[in-house]
Amino acid sequence: MAREFTSVGVVGLGTMGAGIVEVFARNNVDVVAVEISEAALERGRANLKGSTDRAVAKGKLAEADRDALHSRVHFQVGLGALHSVDLVIEAVPEHLDLKQRIFAELDRVCKPEAILATNTSSLSVTEISVATTRPNQVIGIHFFNPAPVMKLVEVVRTVVTSADVVADVEALCERLGKVDVTINDRAGFIANALLFGYLNHAVSMFEARYATREDIDAAMKLGCGLPMGPLALMDLIGLDTAYEILDTMYRRGGRDRRHAPVPLIKQMVTAGLLGRKSGRGFYTYERPGSPVVVPDEQTPVASESALADGARGIAKVGVVGSGTMATGIIEVFAKAGYEVVSVTRGAEKSAKVFESVKTSLNKGVVRGKLSEADRDAALGRINWSATLEHLADVDLVVEAVVEELSVKKALFASLDEICKPGVVLATTTSSLPVIDVAMATQRPADVVGLHFFNPAPIMPLVEVVQTIRTSAETTATARAVCAALGKTGVVCGDRSGFIVNALLFPYLNDAVKMLEASYSTADDIDYAMKLGCGYPMGPFELLDVVGLDVSLAIQRELYLELREPGFAPAPLLEHLVTAGYLGRKSGRGFRDHTNR
Repeated sequence: MAREFTSVGVVGLGTMGAGIVEVFARNNVDVVAVEISEAALERGRANLKGSTDRAVAKGKLAEADRDALHSRVHFQVGLGALHSVDLVIEAVPEHLDLKQRIFAELDRVCKPEAILATNTSSLSVTEISVATTRPNQVIGIHFFNPAPVMKLVEVVRTVVTSADVVADVEALCERLGKVDVTINDRAGFIANALLFGYLNHAVSMFEARYATREDIDAAMKLGCGLPMGPLALMDLIGLDTAYEILDTMYRRGGRDRRHAPVPLIKQMVTAGLLGRKSGRGFYTYERPGSPVVVPDEQTPVASESALADGARGIAKVGVVGSGTMATGIIEVFAKAGYEVVSVTRGAEKSAKVFESVKTSLNKGVVRGKLSEADRDAALGRINWSATLEHLADVDLVVEAVVEELSVKKALFASLDEICKPGVVLATTTSSLPVIDVAMATQRPADVVGLHFFNPAPIMPLVEVVQTIRTSAETTATARAVCAALGKTGVVCGDRSGFIVNALLFPYLNDAVKMLEASYSTADDIDYAMKLGCGYPMGPFELLDVVGLDVSLAIQRELYLELREPGFAPAPLLEHLVTAGYLGRKSGRGFRDHTNR
């Protein structure tokens, strides 16, 4: 039988500490909430009141339940008030010496059987535990912010944590309505170890001026379905907190350069640009603590018209290819009012593409998203062809053929001879260098990448990839076309992976390495990222959907171009691909899909 926790103590009543207090009080547990001074105690009381009042205003908590919740919380100054609690959770700032001092005092104050827990997100639970005479009763209980909402708790055991203590805490998490993942004491645990490498990489992109902050954030929200972009998330976490976590993970985690804090982060911390809490970080906020972003000197200015940016007028579009992506792009342009010339390698393929487009449009009608008249008009705008010569009078060509450089270069050389001057030539490549394709023509200034995401009719993002030869006019035209299609176009340089894949696949690779090291299970890692970070899919779910062979190919491209040791493909990923375990499409990847 797990022990019954009738009273708990919480030390530190900042946002996280107050949230943890609320979690326990909501679940009928008496809480002794402790701070260092009366002023700090009042701030903690205000944090709890603000959170519960918002829950009442949103209809998620009855007034009577709120009042009962507050009656279970006893606010006290000083650790001496914790002498009779069954469990203490420490939630003070991420400084090892501070936590060790608190734990030494808790060891002296608390009753012998009390469990002492830390909410640290990056520090060594083992190093904290040795400040006490009861390291077997010390454990990590890592809640995620906001604690009343987020379902995940990482339960972190050290090599000496008692099995009974682990079992008691796991049972407590279940009582609180949380999903726990139990792991060993390692830098960053699961969620932060995977999250902060990705965040750090995003900051390095911004620091190098590879893309704007708005475009980096939009790319990850719209391309991956993430709840926040990485730079906005850094502002929410706090750049000082993020720096401490990264620095700790770098020093404790084998000095992996993925976790070495990007210099810009330290510079911003030194300058007092800490994110939302200071009113300014990567973005500028209405006031300190406000979530409302206000324009600043970096905010892009929306032009009155696309043509004012030098964009060319586009009326007729050619799409080359017959695969899923080409089919989706044809539909997107036709629905947006463009005249489309579809070019495939024969009448049979054209007929197949026509049927696919028609089926997709009919689904739109059935779902009430498209009228029959609009469907018929869209189909009427498409001209079907099996010869490139029919692209002689189009204003834009979008290439969506197989991902082989030799094939694309041969196609662009042909387009160079056939198309009229001033035509924008776009490739939908997701991994090949756009400049290589551009230099197969005599007009590299007119060549740009337009990386649509699959399925093109649904996904709102397009990466506009400009090479060092792409003209400003061509980029402006590409952006104007994206806007006309109802898509968000994000502009980036011609570098392997562009924005989305360059940030997404190293994170997935890190997850595979974590599994390979037997640190945690695929299920727990997926739970951690979905429940702790709000990701729509866990990394192993996503890898099985994308295809392990596709993921490996992209990761190899990133590694070959950037030569970053941390980007080297995980051996486990290579072994699974070699064994033919490619994910859903083969019936087995990280999980068995044959009976699903």
